[in-house]
This record gives sequence, C-alpha cells and structure tokens, in this order.
Amino acid sequence: MVLRDGGIAHVRPITPDDAERLVSFYEQVSDESKYYRFFAPYPRLSDRDVHRFTHHDYVDRVGLAATVGGEFIATVRYDRLDDGVAEVAFLVQDAHQGRGVASALLEHIAAVARENGIRRFDAEVLPANRKMIKVFTDAGYTAQRSFTDGVVRLELDLEPTEASVAVMRAREQRAEARSVQRLLAPRSVAVVGTGRAEGGVGRTVLRNLLAAGFTGHVHAVNRNFPAVPGVLEPEGVPAYRRVADIGEPVDLAVLAVPAEAVPEAVADCGAHGVQGLLVIASGYAESGPHGRARQRELVRQARSYGMRVIGPNAFGILNTAPEVRLNASLAPQQPATGRLGLFTQSAAIGLALLSGLHRRGAGLGAISTFVSAGNRADVSGNDLLQFWHDDPATDVALMYLETIGNPRKFTRLARRTAAAKPVVVVKGARHSGSLPPGHTVPATRLPDATVSALLRQAGIIRVETVTELLDTGLLLAHQPLPAGPRVAILGNSESLGLLAYDVCLTAGLRPGPPRDLTTAAAPEDFRAALRDALADTGTDAVVVTAIPRVGAIDARHPDSGDDPPLADALLEAARGGAGKPVVVVHLALGGLAARLGDPPAAPGDQVVRIPAYPSAERAVHALAEAARYARRRAESAVPGRVPELDGIDEAAARAQVEQVLDAATQPGALPPGAAHALTLDDTTGRTLLARYGIPVLPTLPAPDADAAADAARRLGYPVALKATAPHLRHRADLGGVRLDITGEAGLRRAYQEMTDRIGRPAEVLPVVQRMAPRGVDTVVRAVVDPAVGAVLSFGLAGAASELLGDLGHRLVPATDRDAAELVRSIKAAPLLFGWRGAEPADTGALEELLLRVSRLVDDLPEVVSVALEPVVVAGRGLSVLGATVHLARPPARTDLGPRALSAL
Repeated sequence: MVLRDGGIAHVRPITPDDAERLVSFYEQVSDESKYYRFFAPYPRLSDRDVHRFTHHDYVDRVGLAATVGGEFIATVRYDRLDDGVAEVAFLVQDAHQGRGVASALLEHIAAVARENGIRRFDAEVLPANRKMIKVFTDAGYTAQRSFTDGVVRLELDLEPTEASVAVMRAREQRAEARSVQRLLAPRSVAVVGTGRAEGGVGRTVLRNLLAAGFTGHVHAVNRNFPAVPGVLEPEGVPAYRRVADIGEPVDLAVLAVPAEAVPEAVADCGAHGVQGLLVIASGYAESGPHGRARQRELVRQARSYGMRVIGPNAFGILNTAPEVRLNASLAPQQPATGRLGLFTQSAAIGLALLSGLHRRGAGLGAISTFVSAGNRADVSGNDLLQFWHDDPATDVALMYLETIGNPRKFTRLARRTAAAKPVVVVKGARHSGSLPPGHTVPATRLPDATVSALLRQAGIIRVETVTELLDTGLLLAHQPLPAGPRVAILGNSESLGLLAYDVCLTAGLRPGPPRDLTTAAAPEDFRAALRDALADTGTDAVVVTAIPRVGAIDARHPDSGDDPPLADALLEAARGGAGKPVVVVHLALGGLAARLGDPPAAPGDQVVRIPAYPSAERAVHALAEAARYARRRAESAVPGRVPELDGIDEAAARAQVEQVLDAATQPGALPPGAAHALTLDDTTGRTLLARYGIPVLPTLPAPDADAAADAARRLGYPVALKATAPHLRHRADLGGVRLDITGEAGLRRAYQEMTDRIGRPAEVLPVVQRMAPRGVDTVVRAVVDPAVGAVLSFGLAGAASELLGDLGHRLVPATDRDAAELVRSIKAAPLLFGWRGAEPADTGALEELLLRVSRLVDDLPEVVSVALEPVVVAGRGLSVLGATVHLARPPARTDLGPRALSAL
C-alpha cells in the first residue's frame, strides 16, 4: 500500500515465525507509545505476550503487520468480544508515525473483520493519545464516543458508508499523488549503469540530466568503477561502485543495467533508502513467461524496500519545473516549461510525442511533466491522474494507453480529474489480439466502441491518433474553451473557408457562412475581421484560414512561407478575444505557424499563442473536441442523481436470487463470474423483474393448436403467436412472429402456417402473448464486465443494433441524466421523437425503465446480465415483451476494498 508520504509498506498477517521481528519491533517503540498501547509501563514483551501476539486463528483473533524491508513498522490486531463485536488496538513505531500507517491498517483490519462476520469495533484510548483518537474519528465510519473511567471509548460501525469510502479515496489520492511527486521532483539522482566509455544508455541519461540543468545532485554508479570514489570524466560528477557508497540520500535511481543485474542493483538501492526506481532495462514481460516472472519479482523486491517503480522497459521521465529541470530519459532535448502533462506506455510513442511537440515550437510544445512507463508494472496512468488532479503546473493531461489495468479506478479518477482539467486519451491495441505482451490486464468482453462510449461518459476526450492527441491538447492548453458550438470562419482563401465550413457541420458545430477576405487581404484586414468576429455575441469560436499573399511565395521553398505582419495582426486581435478560442488553418505558411506559437513578447504583454494547423480537418476536429468537453463540463456542474423509484422490493429480490443460486448448486460451489451464469426460466425471471417494477407481458406455451387457442382465451384477443426457439427468437422475417391475431380461426390458421413453414411445434416452441400497443421496438441490456463493471446499453431492436451496432452505453449506477443522454445518444434516436410526423414515443417511461434496470444490477451483483427485447415504446407507456436474466456468484469487488497497490 502507498502511505501518506508516498512511500510503500507491505501489509500481511502476523504468523508464528514473526516472533523475533515482533520483539525487535517492540524494542524500537518509545516508552510513551508503549504506555498508550497498554495503559501502563510495559518495557518489554513476555514470552507469553509474544506467543499471544503471533498465534491467531484468523477468525476470532487476527493480527496484521505493516513491514518495510521485511521489518515491522506497525501492528494491528482484533479480538472478538462477542457475536459481531471485536476489540481493536494498534502500535506504530515512532519513526513511522504521521505517515498514515494506522489509518491504512484500520481499513485492512476492518475488511478482514467484515469477512469474518464482525460488524463493530470497540477501542479504548487514553485521552492524551490524540493521534490514535484522530485515526478512529477521521475514518468516516459511523462512530460513537464516550468517556468512562479516564478512558475514551470508541465504537465504530464497520459497514462502509459514503463518508468512509470518500475518506479512503481522498487518502488514496493524496498518497499516490505524493508517490509520483517524489519520483518527478527528486533532490538527488543516481544513474546505475553509467559506462566510462562514450555512448550507452546510462551515459546518455546522465548527459541528458546534466544538459537539462537538473537542480539536484547527480551521481554515476557502476560496479566496474575504481574502489575509491572519484569523478567521472568528462561529465564531472561523483562516481561510485555502489549506491551504498554515496554519502547522502538518493531519491531516484535510474537503472540502466541489463535485466540480469537489476536484482542486485535494487537490493543496493533499497539498503540505501532510495525512494523510487526508473528501470530502463528490457527483457521483462515483453519477452515471454520467464520475463513476466522476472518483472513480478522486480516489483515485489522494490516494494519490500518501500520503493515505487517506473518501468521496466521505460523511456524515462521529465519535469520542466524551473526548481527541478529533470530529464531522466533518452530524449535528447528538454522541452520548455509549459502546461501539458504527458503519459505514455510506449517508448516509441513517447519519443514521437516529444518530437511532435518540439516541431510545434518551444511555446506551443512546452510541457510540465512526462512519464513513459514502459510495461507499467507498478506506476501507471492511474497514478499520474492522481498526481495531475492537484498539480498546479498541469492544465491538460495527454495519455497514450495500450491497456487499462484497472478500468473501474481509471474511469473514477478520470471523471474527477476531467471535471477540473481536460484529459485527452488515444487508445492503441484496441483489439485483444494486439495487446502488448508486456501488459497483463484483466480480459474484457466489451468492444472498443463500448469502451470509447464509457470513457466519454467519464469526461475523457477520446481521439483516434497521436496527431489528434497533440492537436487537441495544444488547443486546450493555449486557448479558452468555447462557450458553445457557433463558429465564425474568415480568411483569404474561399476554398479553405468552404472546407472548414463542411468539416464544422460534420463535427457537430454550427458554422456561419465563411467570410472571404480575398487573396488581396492585408494583415490589417485580418486584424479587423478577427476583432469583429470575436466581438460578435453570436460567435463562440473563430477559424481563420490563411494562404500566402500573391507574390509572397518563394518557388524554391514553397513550405517555408512566412508573414510576420499577419502573425502579429492575428495575435493582437486575439489578445482581446473576450475568452473565445481562435485556430488558424494555413497552407504554405510554416513560418506563420511558428510565429503564432512562439510570438515575441514585449515586457508586460499578455502572452497569447494560437495553434495553427496545416489542414481544416485537423483544426476543426480539435475545436469540436474542445466544444464537446466544454459542454460536458458545464453539464457536470449540475450532476445527475440516482432517483428513488417506487415499487422496488430489494429484500424480496435478494432472497429470491439466493434461493435460486442455492437450489442450482451446493451453496458456494458455483464459481464466480458470468462464464458460469445460470439462465432463469421465464416465470422466475419475470418474478424477479417485477420486484423491481419491470413487468413483462406474460406468455403461455402453445405445444399444439388447441393449447394456443386456450392460451388466447385466457389472455384476451388480440394476441401474437411467436416461435421461441433460440434460432428463431425475434425473427419475423422467417415467419416466427405473427401479430394482431383477433380471433380463434385466425390463430389456428397462423399456427398451421408457422409449423408447416419453419418446423414442428417441438422444434419452434410456439407461445401466445397478448398484443401490446404499437410503438418503437427497442432493446435494453445490462451486463457485468469483469474489468469495467456493470454496463447499461440501449438501442433500437433489430438491424439498427444488431447489424449496425447503433447502441449507447453508460456505466451503472446510471443517473437520471445518464438515462436521458443514453436514449438520445444513438443515431436512430429521431425515431423516438416523432420522425417524419410519427407520434413521439414515451421517452419518460423509457428513461424510468433504464433506471430500474440499472438499479437492479447495482443492488444485486449476482445478476450478471439482463436483456429486455423487444421493449415496445408507445406514445404513452411501454411494454416489455421478452426478458432474459442470468445469475452467477459475483467476483470480488477489489475497488471497494481497502487501499492496496495492484497485485503482482
């Protein structure tokens, strides 16, 4: 687990083999802390104490230890007092107090207690022990406090609450952000594997550190250096054989040694108290099973010493803050200080991003921080989101991701960060067959289109290419957000203006007619036109198109055109732009783009940079993403809510689910996960859905024509006759559905025609169902994905969803806003709102149904999938004609447990 100061501790059960560790730990605790623990002087542990504190049954008596380097730094234990109640007590080594160890241990011991049926902790604390009282009272659990016989008595209800989860996640954010901050702002760096000869990875990283002007101390380490520490020439830095020989603390060690030598280097760093490792070496999970085992051991070893790891197979990290100036990477240039944060899992993409920013110029291409995590065995994109959320130096986060190791956490963190600053993501390896071999992640059954929809729901700006990543990021970093979709287009190229107009419409913006300034336009004409457009209250953003003026192009250098007066005119007009973004589309004016990105600034001038793009498509797509982000951010200021719904009997539904699962197999024997799901029969499924206010029109079996006629009399005409065999469900095109049957004669005739055409009754399984009011046929589904969680989906029934994939998706639990947006998110949505004069469907009833399905799968994790098809949405009300429900023992929810780093 990550502690408050960003360090790492390992939590594990105390075992009988820990006797010596416990005694050693207790000897290092101050007399005052011992007194607070035992309420009396207690200088040493007796043999009986040691036996009692190291022997547990792990049900009624449980002890946990937090360790660093294999040694105890804190312990916690509970002893059951009676049914559902246990006494809890802590002891933290004085040198580690204030690091949040006790708070984290409370989360873990509470989770163990809940698993063993304990619902309340009792604790007795001396009034002077204010730190421990604060641990209990700040945990967020429901607590009662009293004072008796000179002792503060605390009772903690261990059931998680919104407050306790919020407290846990706030602590997680601070701790993980601090752990990244320690890596990105070290006071000293040791490059392990620095060669004496020119070239080589270690020597390159060392030179880049020095060239960037790193403000801390730099050390060169190589086991082949002379035994006596010296100075590495020509770099002029102290050179040592081992990190342990360095006579001062080292915050970050860059391991540029072969993979075979890494364990020795990690042990050396751990013994010296290094805080974090950047492992550039390859030969790990990307190389196969042996490398994957080596990678797990690397992280396990580093964590045992309290160190976090970037890599292995990493490209490096950068921090351009003037007080740091860190370039611990293979990138030859140090970017200027800016507002962009970059994270990438790929060294090649990392190099491409930095090169692309370098080409945009020092002004536009400036960054705050950069992390290329390679195999991201430990530090991941989630950690960077935690850091960037509060980082005042970062305004926009750009991420290239090939895998998302913890999608639940990623979407939660991205939603929170995106509410404060844009998060732009490009996703590589979209298909399971192209996953990088170095990344071991949970499998997901969701198609990439679904993942994209869920990322957008979380507020992430999803783009398709690395070029779009930079295009959008630079616009967001250097221009204000548009207040709406209205775009003014002006320039000296009629053709470029028309192209920009067309792209705006395609991208969902609302462009005005392009204003052609003609090819004779002077810089003053551009200045006046841009000022007018920005002053127009009907404009939210401006696209300027520019080509060289007649006679201004040098035929020998057509791509190097420059027009300083034009650049100055645009910058001057944009400087008073009333908070509206401006983008420039240019052809053969590379110098103009550079000048707009790096304008000369006089003292006291407001610095304005205008992103310039060589095509209308790139400029407008970036602007459209900014507009969509601005709209979502404005909407999130008034968040949706999960409304209370009438007609829900959660207790009865939960009891029914348990009864079905227990009847299907021995209790607890059904393996967890949707792969082992049970399909409920129609009657049981309808009963369960009805408990959540979701009525399904009943069907009656019709094994022969007489049974069909009897069923129709019981249900009442008009009726529908349907074939329910799996290969014929909803296949009206094959004759498996006959509608609007108004009498017995027509029913018998339809029955005969169906069985003659598509098969005997035993093969087609006919049923009779009462006709529902006419409307729009839709489909509502919910499925639990092991990596993402529960996903609610909606679309029109038939070809729209099955053939064209026109489905919308939202994460569960869905809010009222989510439901409304989901209905309107599909391309065929106009059919629900009176398209071509048709009667509008009752979308209010549809949104309520979506919320009820969301509530069902959120309340009952055993419900791993629900499919309602078709759902006929009429002008007033709706009818669910078919339903399929699957149950399974749910897998453990790791995202709601105590804070912990990802498993190895």
